[in-house]
Amino acid sequence: MYLIDTNIFLEVLLTQERQEACKEFLEKNIGNLCISDFSLHSIGVILFRNKKEKIFQKFVKDILPNVKIITLSKRSYQNLSDIKRKFGLDFDDAYQYKIAKDSGLELVTLDRDFEKIKNDLIVMFL
Repeated sequence: MYLIDTNIFLEVLLTQERQEACKEFLEKNIGNLCISDFSLHSIGVILFRNKKEKIFQKFVKDILPNVKIITLSKRSYQNLSDIKRKFGLDFDDAYQYKIAKDSGLELVTLDRDFEKIKNDLIVMFL
């Protein structure tokens, strides 16, 4: 199972440079994909800010039935500051790391900041 970082979905939704590789990965792994609630909210914020509400609506309709939404436990919030200190991650990356770690998921991302954790968690860079 994979935790898909926000940037993978945004790459496809905003038709950016790496969209084909991201889209191919998502299509090949349907049924094994998870998204954090934080990523889902971030995608919504970014798309709404860019006046792309219809794209968000289509994303929710097409993708969410095939993706498990995962949230951070109340207890795990206490560890985010420690993760920041240990790895030098910002809040959203620490959140993604903690969810993947707690859930035993491989993290799939484009974000090279996760190089810092690859000895502690399986990370796939697309």
